[in-house]
Amino acid sequence: MEEKFSHLSVHSDYSMVDGICKLEVLVKQAYDFKMPYLALTDYNNLFGILKFYKISQKYGIKPIIGLETKIISSDFGDTFFDIILLASNYTGYKNLLILISKAYNFKKNNKNISVVFIFRKWLTEFRKGLIIISSSENGDIFQSLLKNNYLIAKNYLEYYHKYFPRACYIEISRIGKENERNYLDLVADFSYQNRIPIVATNKVRFLKEEDFYAHTVRLSINQGISIYDKNFKNNYTRKQYFRSQDEMCFLFKDTPEVLVNSIEIAKRCNVLLQYKKKLLPVFYDNVISEDKFLIKKSKKGLEERLKFIFPNKEQRISMSKKYFNRLNNELKIINQIGFPGYFLVVMEFINWSKKNNIPVGPGRGSGAGSLVAYALKITELDPIKLNLLFERFLNPERVSMPDFDIDFCMDRRDEVINHVSKIYGKELVSQIITFGTMTAKSVVRDVGRAFGHPYGFMNSISKLIPLDPGICLDSALKISNELSDLCKTNSDARHIIFIAKKLEGLIKHVGKHAGGVIIAPKKIFNFSPLYCDAFGKNLITQFDKDDLEQIGLVKFDFLGLKTLTIIHNAVKVINEKRNILCKKCIDIKLISLKDKNVFNLLQQSDTIGIFQLESSGMKDLILRLKPDSFEDLIALIALFRPGPLQSGMVDNFINRKNGKERISYPIEKLEHDLLRPILQSTYGIILYQEQVMKIVQVLAGYTLGAADILRRVISKKKLLEMKQQRSIFLNGAKKNNISTTFAEKIFSLLENFADYGFNKSHSAAYALISYQTLWLKTYYPTYFMSSVMSSEIDNTERIITLVNEVKRMNIRIVPPSIKYSEYFFYVNDKNHIVYGMGAIKGVGKIAINSIVKIRKKYKQFSSFFDLCIKIDHKKITKKILEKLIMSGVLDTFNRCRIELLRQLNYVFRSSVKYLEYKMLKQKSLFGSLSTELKALNKSYIKNKPSFVLKKDIYMYEYETLGFYLTNHPVRRYFKEVKRYVKDISFTTSKNFFNKNKEISLFGVIISINKRIDRNNKMYITFVLDDYYGRIGIVIFSKFLKDNEKYIKNNHVIYVNGFVKFDLYVNKQTFIATSCKSIVDLREKNINFIKLIIYEKNISTLILDKLYNILKKYNTGIVPVYIYYFKDKSFTKLSLGKKWNVFPIDELFNDLKYILGKDNVKLKCKNIY
Repeated sequence: MEEKFSHLSVHSDYSMVDGICKLEVLVKQAYDFKMPYLALTDYNNLFGILKFYKISQKYGIKPIIGLETKIISSDFGDTFFDIILLASNYTGYKNLLILISKAYNFKKNNKNISVVFIFRKWLTEFRKGLIIISSSENGDIFQSLLKNNYLIAKNYLEYYHKYFPRACYIEISRIGKENERNYLDLVADFSYQNRIPIVATNKVRFLKEEDFYAHTVRLSINQGISIYDKNFKNNYTRKQYFRSQDEMCFLFKDTPEVLVNSIEIAKRCNVLLQYKKKLLPVFYDNVISEDKFLIKKSKKGLEERLKFIFPNKEQRISMSKKYFNRLNNELKIINQIGFPGYFLVVMEFINWSKKNNIPVGPGRGSGAGSLVAYALKITELDPIKLNLLFERFLNPERVSMPDFDIDFCMDRRDEVINHVSKIYGKELVSQIITFGTMTAKSVVRDVGRAFGHPYGFMNSISKLIPLDPGICLDSALKISNELSDLCKTNSDARHIIFIAKKLEGLIKHVGKHAGGVIIAPKKIFNFSPLYCDAFGKNLITQFDKDDLEQIGLVKFDFLGLKTLTIIHNAVKVINEKRNILCKKCIDIKLISLKDKNVFNLLQQSDTIGIFQLESSGMKDLILRLKPDSFEDLIALIALFRPGPLQSGMVDNFINRKNGKERISYPIEKLEHDLLRPILQSTYGIILYQEQVMKIVQVLAGYTLGAADILRRVISKKKLLEMKQQRSIFLNGAKKNNISTTFAEKIFSLLENFADYGFNKSHSAAYALISYQTLWLKTYYPTYFMSSVMSSEIDNTERIITLVNEVKRMNIRIVPPSIKYSEYFFYVNDKNHIVYGMGAIKGVGKIAINSIVKIRKKYKQFSSFFDLCIKIDHKKITKKILEKLIMSGVLDTFNRCRIELLRQLNYVFRSSVKYLEYKMLKQKSLFGSLSTELKALNKSYIKNKPSFVLKKDIYMYEYETLGFYLTNHPVRRYFKEVKRYVKDISFTTSKNFFNKNKEISLFGVIISINKRIDRNNKMYITFVLDDYYGRIGIVIFSKFLKDNEKYIKNNHVIYVNGFVKFDLYVNKQTFIATSCKSIVDLREKNINFIKLIIYEKNISTLILDKLYNILKKYNTGIVPVYIYYFKDKSFTKLSLGKKWNVFPIDELFNDLKYILGKDNVKLKCKNIY
């Protein structure tokens, strides 16, 4: 490689303000240009440094670690200047970590500061090992010279000479900037006179010159405005690309020394990063060592566990040896490989959580296989009873960092993290950064916004990109013909996609890991720089979880699990009720795992609200499998994955479980007695990773550690290692007198295991949570469903599903009311669920909490006006009151919602005036206002609307709740439709899961989408609500011609078709073949309409009204007969064909209004 020039000012896409180059692309470009050195100097961060270091080593290029930041100086009135800091050695690298961490920590503690910068005094203190370059554009020396402040420029220089002798430079660039020529002359003179070297850079922000336009768009996205906006700022030039050495030599041929200086700096930068295997936190006891303390706590904990598992003393004594032998073996391994502190740290914060009544999960992942974890109360599963293996979690023969996945109550997880921070010190504890990238869909919208296109246009392009996870635009163009065609025919779309492809995959923003927390042995910035999140609340690591693991820090997972919150809240309310009744409180951890009633509920697949068991595919699997034990439940969760479902293994498992297939260990003609105890719980099927480990142990003499290594090799399908493992397995089997032929076949069987094997420890932990929710739904359904609904208070679609399930369970839901509703759902004294006001759209928690607080103060609201004068108008606006009226919350005032809406403006204004008068104490005005309000009330009573269409109230309710609660537009038709159609299915019907069987649905359409398929033919998708639930319906082009007329929003229709659903994801679709309206059903099935008129009710007025109504609708085919009753006899009058009517709802509403609802009847044909 040639040594002519080295780039020392380079931003990657981790510089989210202005960089668009991926790290690998930058390093590869340097390699292609034969550059032996390359610096990374991202703006105000070291996010990508470790990845850059690793990639550079791969290409044989020396990485130069640095960053660009701002320094503050009081010489220009606290002005910020740009500097580049490069680490010349490991000490300099550590100082970079400290400086940037201090900058973000200062920003965190000073919320009014938006700029990240370092103070000059910090730079002085942490200067060792650093090379400093004063920026060419906004550097302190340049700005001083530009403003003719030569003395101040010399002051800066003296500082650099004093603290950075032979390690300070001034940057120059020829990139076409304003004042550049003038600056170069000034700097050249200043450098010559003051003996400070100059170094050339190209301020690289993109790879090639033609990328400048894409870079401009990137700036626009970052600034959140269009490139055509007058406020858009672009201080960059098209020359800031990754120039080659030859280009730079030509550019600075008049001053070659500035290029030589770049090489000299590069040679001086020699940072060697060495990573320790583990950097575990220190558990402080101050009395005994961690090793001994772990042994002490584990043995004591196991004794407590055994008393619970085996209450019978004799049985406990006989079993304790087995348990303590395993415990001692685990302790020996943990202490030998140096992880006692890890277990103790986890033990401490879990036990603290439990003592503080914070729900903790049973411990998912392979950690549930540790008896030490069970003894320390870290996990809640007995690994011996469930045949879980410690070596699956911690393998002494292939040491890797342990990893407990700990679930906490979603609402209180942060309390646990705060506790850990207090125990170990805030400077030793940090959450972990994550990086969000520009995905295919999002980058299209971002680029379109940058060009100023309307949202609808951008969204129309984005929608054409398939939803496949991780899909890129190139793949989308190949898969989606619609997208490809659009790009061919629409120049704007083509332009957006072209630029979007250049920006796709770039870092767009930073986030915080959902549950990852680092606990370090020393202050975090000794290992990772810190970053302040966007809200300025928390410091997080600048290195992501992969980089943190590389340097040896241990990630503790504090995961939030909503189901734990659901269980906790339900049990809390149940026990409060039991306390009132003087009954013993329930402990969800002590419930029997053999409860037949629980498994009966499960076998019916009534699993809405049940952890992990809600999807349509899972429900289908439950109906087929019929699980009746906890082991079956563990297997159920392990089976419901693409591998087992697609391999046919699930069918074998079900057939064996239900006696339709002979149970073999593992398959017919390949059985062995040694395998029976291993495979008995799964009916001879190899389902779990732990089973593979036990199989190779008993057949081939593997240690469990070696067995875990084989498991990893199988899962990763490494051919060379597989070959070596096959040889080891065959030799071991031979020593155990097992034939080579049998061993060969067994090993081949195990090889296929990679496609469907699952970690039993994880499945068992999840099964326990699933079982607890099933138990609650079995014995306390109202309390459980109320808790589930409260947990989903912000998710309307989910609330709809849960409300439908509650209806199916025959649990009454009390509509929301200003008299008794709270923010969340709750169970009242009648065992009904009271609807939570928090689920009403457009109201909000602040307003609702304010209402509840005021209600507690005043006990009740006597009228609408009384409510308006008592509420806080700053928190509860007129718009919020409107939502409360529409949702039925104010029905308690015994006034029609429509009338309340009409009065809202006047009453609200009047209440405001009333409060103003009251504040001013103008009592003389109270009387007139009071009189006016009384007049308003009388007016309301006199003019109360005689007839209000229910559909108006339906629509108000639908708008605010997202569904129909107090009534439903299809319920009025149920009895009628059942007279026309024999078999109508509902979304909750068991036959709904019958594949490819034609069924019929009846419901109201709530949303419609028209789409174009790959053959350029239109099809329609719509959502049907049948009162019990909702389902997506597709009607393809071949059925569209005859049925499109029926598909309109808010229309009630009858649909024929069949259900199609994905086995794995929670998605089912109804494929429609025909549709009918309620009018069609009536015309086909009604023989005639019977109108009953009694002599005592007849009058000229009634007859005139009847005549006008029938004349209005006499355009149909349904005959009308009048039954005239006089005394005890009646006369049947046929009105003739010209009076045949069109049987729409309006006809029946009008007839019932004048004759009474019991005097209008339908006489149907004998259909079945």
